[in-house]
Amino acid sequence: MANLKEIRNRISSVKSTMQITSAMKMVSAAKLKKAQDAITAMRPYANKLTELLQSLSATLDADSGSKFAEQREVNKVLLVAITSNRGLCGAFNSNIIKQSNHLINNVYAGKQVDVLSIGKKGNDILSKNNTIVANHSDIFDNLNFANVEVVAQKLMNLFENGSYDKIEIVYNKFKNAATQAVMTEQFLPIVPMASDTNVQSDYIFEPSKEEIVEGLIPKSLKTQLFKAIRDSFASEHGARMTAMHKATDNAAELRDSLTLTYNKARQAAITNEILEIVGGAEALNN
Repeated sequence: MANLKEIRNRISSVKSTMQITSAMKMVSAAKLKKAQDAITAMRPYANKLTELLQSLSATLDADSGSKFAEQREVNKVLLVAITSNRGLCGAFNSNIIKQSNHLINNVYAGKQVDVLSIGKKGNDILSKNNTIVANHSDIFDNLNFANVEVVAQKLMNLFENGSYDKIEIVYNKFKNAATQAVMTEQFLPIVPMASDTNVQSDYIFEPSKEEIVEGLIPKSLKTQLFKAIRDSFASEHGARMTAMHKATDNAAELRDSLTLTYNKARQAAITNEILEIVGGAEALNN
């Protein structure tokens, strides 16, 4: 019977775990809807802003570029690794950490590579072997453009004063609840815009194209970082919802398997008791 008690305890434990994972799945599903609506609404604006900047930049002379477009020899690189503050979201965080380590150890091997982390999970792991210049994990406590703008301005200042020659963002791009793609985007310097013969030039610019571009670039960079964090935020909830859904299904399978084992063990115990009673009765009769 001790074996039966152990199995009952395991069944009870699995049921409790299943209730927790099911509740976490529903919470993430509710948060995912809001986060998905936010990134879906933002993407057209961000894409149009980038498109407008590209159209303007393509018509400018090479010597009229922005200070944020200055191409230097890459010796010092800053990676902005965007992860989450909490776990239980499958491979969401580990994929970012793997990509960051790949960039550090392979792509930029032999160069000075520092990390600016957004998210506690990435900070905890990457800080073991790398230099963390800043940790902005608290940004998820109140995710809005004003808070992200501060971080983006800090990145622009680091590039402008020569602290780093290149800044890249590593994050998960949201596709759907079950799919997130690891992205590596160059934040600074601005990627050179290729000339496009189809660029429309029938615009009247006031005050001038150069001044408009100088005003658009900081706004575009801040929007780019905000979009990446929004993407990562939606991806986190999608990954957690999917992970908790799978965990709930696995717990249900384990519960059913344990229940079957318990019933078999219980039936075997009952059969043994019957056999013992019958054997005892036969012995008394003889």
